[in-house]
Amino acid sequence: MIIIGGGPAGLMAAETARAQGIDVDLYEAKGSVGRKFLIAGKGGMNLTHGEPRPAFDGRYGERAREIGAWLDDFDATALRNWAHHLGVDTFVGSSGRVFPSDLKAAPLLRGWVHRLRESGVRFHVHHRWLGWRGDGAWHFATADGESFVHAGAAVLALGGGSWPQLGSDGAWQAQLVARGVDVAPLQPANCGFDIEWSAYLSSRFAGAPLKPVAARLHDASGRTPMLQGECVITQSGIEGSLIYALSARLRDAITRQGYAILELDLAPDRTLDRLRHDLAKPRASRTLSEHLRRQAGLAGVKTALLHEVLEPAQRHDPEILARTIKCLSLRLQRARPLAEAISSAGGVRLEALHDALMLTALPGVFCAGEMLDWEAPTGGYLLTACFASGYRAGMGAAHWLKARATA
Repeated sequence: MIIIGGGPAGLMAAETARAQGIDVDLYEAKGSVGRKFLIAGKGGMNLTHGEPRPAFDGRYGERAREIGAWLDDFDATALRNWAHHLGVDTFVGSSGRVFPSDLKAAPLLRGWVHRLRESGVRFHVHHRWLGWRGDGAWHFATADGESFVHAGAAVLALGGGSWPQLGSDGAWQAQLVARGVDVAPLQPANCGFDIEWSAYLSSRFAGAPLKPVAARLHDASGRTPMLQGECVITQSGIEGSLIYALSARLRDAITRQGYAILELDLAPDRTLDRLRHDLAKPRASRTLSEHLRRQAGLAGVKTALLHEVLEPAQRHDPEILARTIKCLSLRLQRARPLAEAISSAGGVRLEALHDALMLTALPGVFCAGEMLDWEAPTGGYLLTACFASGYRAGMGAAHWLKARATA
């Protein structure tokens, strides 16, 4: 069998199938495997999350049931045990995220690739998949020209559309659609959003962190619960972990109505009544910025945001100031481009697959990883589902080949 794509899903499919005694050849368009995995681990390899199930499953939104079935086979505990058998111990951080003990991705990837090679998995880099030849052979472009491969089964783990420079460019969509596979358009997920900042705020505060802060979406259906965390002002808008946690809802709101309203609580540790009381105290000769710093604990970018949304007269009204600090509304215009997103939504619809992740339109062809139509917030949930889908697809392909051999 062949695996096309050398990210976590593809590597896990290769390992799973090889453990079932199947000969495996893995093809990767780039010069090495796991490039996005390595880049994602630069700030600390967030491998999975310590949140218990079924709350863990709920992080996958509308796909919680389907991905929950994958996790029944290979969940966060299985992933930590797998890493341990590679000689990489893990720990749960204060946020619930799970990291390798050294926080690095490279040692884990090196050990994994070495084990795969030792097990007999054959790697073929600089092989970009182009589709099929008329006789059904898999067609690759290589540095030495075209290559054609026949295979009894295949696992596609070609990624989504984010970070295309690392290989996930979504070029596979046209090939599968032409073969009758139902593919949802790729969209940015875990992404930033554009806001029409003033020239002053954009130039002076790009890169400024907003913390602590809480945020929620306000749309036609009402307000979502407040989530507390951190985000960052950018030259064009806003991004960061707090925004990523809301990005699916924000993106969908923009799709429905052309914009989204993000509400920020700039002082989540203070009540509205306390702010009303403290901000009503006499300012004397102090500037508004100094008054906000002393009485509300606000400074820098938070003060700048109040200037951004309030008229001069409103800034001197303690009641309006207090209410705006607790509920500052920002109009988000659009998501940042897919190429900039941490991950993508859309892809091969799960309804186009059997439970073993085989395409109904292409018997013997399985799919795994981010090229499938699901999404999740950052925090280890993305990687866990990629591993779990690779495990399921690899097992499914192995069983397919064994059943055909004995038929």
